[in-house]
Amino acid sequence: MDSKEQQLKTLLGLTTRTLTDLTASITSMSFELLRSDDSTTRNAARQMIERMLTISSNLDEHWRLLAEFSGDQGGETPMDGLASIARQDDPPRLPSN
Repeated sequence: MDSKEQQLKTLLGLTTRTLTDLTASITSMSFELLRSDDSTTRNAARQMIERMLTISSNLDEHWRLLAEFSGDQGGETPMDGLASIARQDDPPRLPSN
């Protein structure tokens, strides 16, 4: 693989990792917003979680293609310790101060 191809592979990997991290952060924040007393905020958070699930599944395809491009057939997405976030219908409420 020549230098330009290696640079492109590195750039695509860094971009995909950044988008994956950003998606996880927005999803986590959306779960926090579900705890709001405001129904509009809770509805917006639910919609954002649905959007992030769609984006996340698209990013899984990015990771698969990057692994294929690199010749790595493991198919695992490197998440550097990020926990998988699953959808929750009614998150636990924190006590108000």
